[in-house]
Amino acid sequence: MRCVETGLLVGLVSLLGASCSPRAPGHPEDAIVIGAVLPFSGSESAIGRNLEQAMLLAVDDVNAAGGLDGRPFDILSRDSHSSSARGLDQLLELLYTDRVAYLVGPEENDLAREIAPDVKSLDALHMLPGYAAPSVARIETRGGWIRLAPAPFAVGCALAEHAVREGVATVNSLTARDDYSSTVGSEFTTHFAALGGRVLPSVTFTSGQQSYASSIESGFDWHADRTLLSAYPAAASTIVTEWTLSGRPGTWLLGPALRTEVFLANIPTGSLNGYFGVSPSLSLRSECHTVDEARETVGCTTGNAAAFSGYFSRRWNGETPFPAAHFYYDGVVLIAMGLVFAQATSGAAPSSGHELQKLIRELNSPDHDVASWRDLKTAMAKLRAGIPLRYAGAAAEYEFDSYGASKHYFMQQWTIDGGAFVDLAPISVACYMAN
Repeated sequence: MRCVETGLLVGLVSLLGASCSPRAPGHPEDAIVIGAVLPFSGSESAIGRNLEQAMLLAVDDVNAAGGLDGRPFDILSRDSHSSSARGLDQLLELLYTDRVAYLVGPEENDLAREIAPDVKSLDALHMLPGYAAPSVARIETRGGWIRLAPAPFAVGCALAEHAVREGVATVNSLTARDDYSSTVGSEFTTHFAALGGRVLPSVTFTSGQQSYASSIESGFDWHADRTLLSAYPAAASTIVTEWTLSGRPGTWLLGPALRTEVFLANIPTGSLNGYFGVSPSLSLRSECHTVDEARETVGCTTGNAAAFSGYFSRRWNGETPFPAAHFYYDGVVLIAMGLVFAQATSGAAPSSGHELQKLIRELNSPDHDVASWRDLKTAMAKLRAGIPLRYAGAAAEYEFDSYGASKHYFMQQWTIDGGAFVDLAPISVACYMAN
């Protein structure tokens, strides 16, 4: 692996210790290279190295399981600098200069949207592990997109289910004007209305303002029982601070992008005590079950996620994986599984990202036997024998819709207590079951 960055490499290394994980320079001979653009510097730098470590761990595991008929996999990482303009340059370098056919990330959803025409033109595969990745909701004839984390549909459904179970009669939202936040807000109000609730007018805002006082006032003037705050942490922390100073009108629901320590560190301590949110559950579907006929009570164990966390920590000197890192590990393994099975059944890797995306979707049919990340050696041996397997990964037991979006049947509920998040019982995404 080589971590490629433009400019100030020495300065970044001295500031961050290492902007990417240690690895020998260059690639193993005849390697299958997977490209990644990650935030090693800039406002999101805290997560970049952790995500790359997950991908490197996945490469080690699939190579130890035999690679692609002996050919190793490797990662080529570039720095997005947590920036749209600079990150786009790095993505274009990966696709046109490095000629990677398989791309994982980026975390920045605007970058993922901007690169979509190039992925289509080159007929590449684009694996999207990030929570805020763009939706994949249309059939393409070129290029392949796979979204691993829960889509806004599932998030909005779970938030609406939670509100109804709490006896909430009216809702609205205070939503940032970006693709992910606005879609979460729209899905929430749509599902709430479908469940019989009343939706009051919502308010949107542009992130990056010095003050959001007028948006806060407009949002709470409707006196909704709950107001969903759907935004990224930087804007949301300013909103919560101003809301606290204005006397804390109304009651929030919190979107999944706010389940981060950065958000908690930048709001008044205790200001959101007792407020609820939802985020992706890392429990496998087979670890969860409903315990009543109404499907309202859900029990999930967390053994799979805990096992991966311990595995990651042992590999990386005690570091703990961020929740998103589980999805990045899985993204690499899913690509490898698809390529290995294609080689076994057709004698060659798929010639296009479109074909590989279709194959990965078909492999993860619920009708197929399951393969665990804990025993990739056995899984790869079966794939080489032409036996189709679905993947129970570090983050989920995967099943994809016809567009390439992973279905998630359970979400994690949580609240805030002082300076910490507290997990509550999971909640079922009943909208899938109703369709």
